[in-house]
Amino acid sequence: MSGGWHSPAFWWRARPSLAARLLFPLGLVYGAVTAARMDRKPRARPKIPVICIGNLVAGGSGKTPFALALASLLADAGEQPVFLTRGYGGSLSGAAPVQVDPRRHTAGEVGDEALLLARCRPTVICPDRIAGARLSETLGSVILMDDGFQNPSLEKTVSLVLVDAASGIGNGQCLPAGPLRAPVARQLPHAHALVVVGEGARVAPVLGAAQARTLPVFQARIEPCNGAMVEGLTVLAFSGIGRPEKFVESLIGAGAKVAEQRFFGDHHAFREAEARQLLDTADAGGLMLVTTSKDHVRLGGAQGTALNELAARSLVLEVEMRVSEPAGLVALLLERIAAFRA
Repeated sequence: MSGGWHSPAFWWRARPSLAARLLFPLGLVYGAVTAARMDRKPRARPKIPVICIGNLVAGGSGKTPFALALASLLADAGEQPVFLTRGYGGSLSGAAPVQVDPRRHTAGEVGDEALLLARCRPTVICPDRIAGARLSETLGSVILMDDGFQNPSLEKTVSLVLVDAASGIGNGQCLPAGPLRAPVARQLPHAHALVVVGEGARVAPVLGAAQARTLPVFQARIEPCNGAMVEGLTVLAFSGIGRPEKFVESLIGAGAKVAEQRFFGDHHAFREAEARQLLDTADAGGLMLVTTSKDHVRLGGAQGTALNELAARSLVLEVEMRVSEPAGLVALLLERIAAFRA
């Protein structure tokens, strides 16, 4: 592994480690501050409904593929979704909102997630949620806010919380002792539904807490769209995403043999030397290079001979989120949307 930010391995152990126990007092403070912030009255109510797609922990849980799937479902129901996101990692993510143009902007300017979203629907980036919502109101009929569950600035019509079934809430501690942004019991009252992604026993504590609150629970899974492309190939898998292990699992599930793995920090900006090393390793082992959509859009805006070659030679494993009961989820959203408009 190299470069960027990685969540500490001790976060995801079932039992708190020594490091987690030492950091526990800081976690108490952080969790209490975040919970109090979530309890504040929203500062603005947009003119159109806001559907927030968030999670309980720091790190990846599939929010971007879920946002894309949700946009498609809402469009089929007659809505005009517009994405609102911070534009993390982009140089244009300043005080003023920006509508992303996938033909003109690069991932370095607007962030990898925003660029992927903009290829599907109108997308606005702005760290100021209120300012971003004002522009979003002019572009569609409903805002899909990627992340921001803990941010109280905008009134949310619906808050959907995603939880990865395999990792759950890790050691159950708050940052920096663990991955939780606030205690589960303080976050769930702000949610309207729980979405469990994948399979695994570690989601049980959250699932039990959600069921105790009679929160609707939906199941979803991430599946490769073009898995046949890598079937039978021996590959070098490289990625800079929140949970790279999921990428490798998808490759193996599609029938690829993963001979080499190179993991970088989330939203990693690849450098020329790193690209050359990946190319040389693949050539030496006779391996096919494979990466994720988010990584490939970052390579697309990079400058450098090796970076350009890496982008051209890498296969991209495309994935999509599939909701097990989409009709039930859409019915919940449309009910809340109708109440907002009444």
